[in-house]
Amino acid sequence: MSRIVPRTFALAALSLFAFSGYLSAQAPKPDPRVGLRGGPHAAQAVWNLKVLSTTPPSPKFVGSWNTDLAFRGKFVIQGNYNGYQVWDISEPWRPELEVSNYCPASQSDVSVYRNLLFVSAEGNTGRIDCGDQGVKDTVSAERIKGIRIFDISDIANPRHVVNVQTCRGSHTHSLLIDPKDKANVYVYISGSAPTRPAGELAGCIADKDDPNTAEFRLEVIKVPLAHPEQAAVVSSPRIFNQLALVTAHGRSQSDIDAVADAKAHNGFVVTLRGVEQVLNPYRTQLMLDSISKSHGRTVWTAADSAELRAGLPAWVTMMTGHEEAPNPNRPAVTSCHDITLYPAIGMAAGACEGYGLLVDIRDPAHPVRIGAVSDSNFSYWHSATFNNDGSKVLFSDEWGGGMQPKCRVRDPKEWGADALFTVSGGKMQFQGYYKVPVVQTPEENCVAHNGSLIPIPGRDVMAQSWYQAGISVFDWTDAAHPKEIAYFDRGPVDTTRMVLGGTWSVYWYNGVLVSSEITRGLDIFALTPSAYLTQNEIDAAKTVPYDYLNTQGQQQMVWPPSYALAGAYLDQLARIGDIPPERIARVRRGLFSAQRASPGGRRRALVKLSGEIPPYLAASRDKKKVELLARAVGDLAK
Repeated sequence: MSRIVPRTFALAALSLFAFSGYLSAQAPKPDPRVGLRGGPHAAQAVWNLKVLSTTPPSPKFVGSWNTDLAFRGKFVIQGNYNGYQVWDISEPWRPELEVSNYCPASQSDVSVYRNLLFVSAEGNTGRIDCGDQGVKDTVSAERIKGIRIFDISDIANPRHVVNVQTCRGSHTHSLLIDPKDKANVYVYISGSAPTRPAGELAGCIADKDDPNTAEFRLEVIKVPLAHPEQAAVVSSPRIFNQLALVTAHGRSQSDIDAVADAKAHNGFVVTLRGVEQVLNPYRTQLMLDSISKSHGRTVWTAADSAELRAGLPAWVTMMTGHEEAPNPNRPAVTSCHDITLYPAIGMAAGACEGYGLLVDIRDPAHPVRIGAVSDSNFSYWHSATFNNDGSKVLFSDEWGGGMQPKCRVRDPKEWGADALFTVSGGKMQFQGYYKVPVVQTPEENCVAHNGSLIPIPGRDVMAQSWYQAGISVFDWTDAAHPKEIAYFDRGPVDTTRMVLGGTWSVYWYNGVLVSSEITRGLDIFALTPSAYLTQNEIDAAKTVPYDYLNTQGQQQMVWPPSYALAGAYLDQLARIGDIPPERIARVRRGLFSAQRASPGGRRRALVKLSGEIPPYLAASRDKKKVELLARAVGDLAK
């Protein structure tokens, strides 16, 4: 749970003047994100945010991709394909590197709880000794595919505790802090790699028709907090049973045009799951370099290109496995990408290939699927976020796997977007889509990725990463009509070709937005007041501090009493515009006067104002917001 701060801190001051004439309710036009200068010193576009700092990676992490984030105290832990870095962000305008732990693995997503750090490992090259020489043998006791656990009691000197090996590795993971079990935590593993040989890890069965196959299941690891070295897999829930194959959309017109252009100009095209795609230029360069080097050359030749072209079908098979015809006797889902656990409501939301799932997690070791939705506009269900009361859920679609440009002029707005649902009685009802509302170039990978709620009381506001389309902050309180209210973007990493870059994830943590930038390092932002977000709303958000944060382990936000909280609700009622301005102004003056009164006079004034608010603001169509305002004022009097 979020830590409630002492009352003396929580009584954030009221901003008397919530709105000013200079605050435009319209986004800048033309959109400054279009046509940004790219390259090493790319231009930036910022709206309703302030850039506090941009910090490059430490030397051993330069050139390796940054991944996800976790937070504890004053530290942010940033995953990376080379391990992880720990930054002290107590002064967010000047982060300081506390420690970098070089321990390569794919993709090193991180979670933290108390003194324990959990790190995902999935690729074939990760080693149990953290070496960088890889693992050459197809069966090897030196390989790590699963979860690494570190003791970070002394965060500057992490100590490796144990590896928990799993059959399909850990692409991502989610940490469940069960309020009913104080002795243990649980790690839900989402592995997407091919099943390991039984000779490397006993019990791993690759045969998809075997009832004990390692496919079509999750892994749940139980970690005793007093003895984390005893962490082990305790269950393998098969929550995908009876899920049928769903039909996803095909290629967009931009994809069709790109393939035709590549063929016309002797480019490289691969067929993946029956669909032609242009081979990523960066990957093409790496493969051509490797072939040329194997022949003792330093410059590509036509022969190298011919060898690559001839070998591409075999390479696709090696990377993805043999494609099989759909089998109706098997579940259509083999794994989830992300699972967001929300123990306060006893549910999880799983983004699982072709489906979005609702899962009952009240018994942590034995989750049970209670709902499922699919959408032909979605290509690959990637991540999920509940709103604070669990009445809505947002799923994101990582169309193109994050490595492709999917925000071009002719790309549909419903593809590579977020899908928003209401939740009631274990059932999800679709409401609408949200996609970053700006066109990106063919040189910028762009699709929905990781984000988190911002604790704005009375509203559902989220910050989200969109790779090279940057950060988008949007309001989805009205799930059928989400609206962007702030953004940050840079020009393309490379203006001549598509290379992976941009922001991997952005999360709100104790007053700031922290973004893991794939190649450039760590970005930190502050919200600024606007017509969409007042100073009271921002100040109220800052009264919800966290001791730690793992976004896939969602915590319920609780706002302590504060003048900013009351002011935030009043600002929201004013924004609706159906109450005469003089009535809003009178309540605002009453709050301001009470804040400046003596303790005894303050209490009497607040009790009186709390009782006056419901009839005085009865004209508002948002009756719930009026009740919240009256309650917030009454709580100040206690």
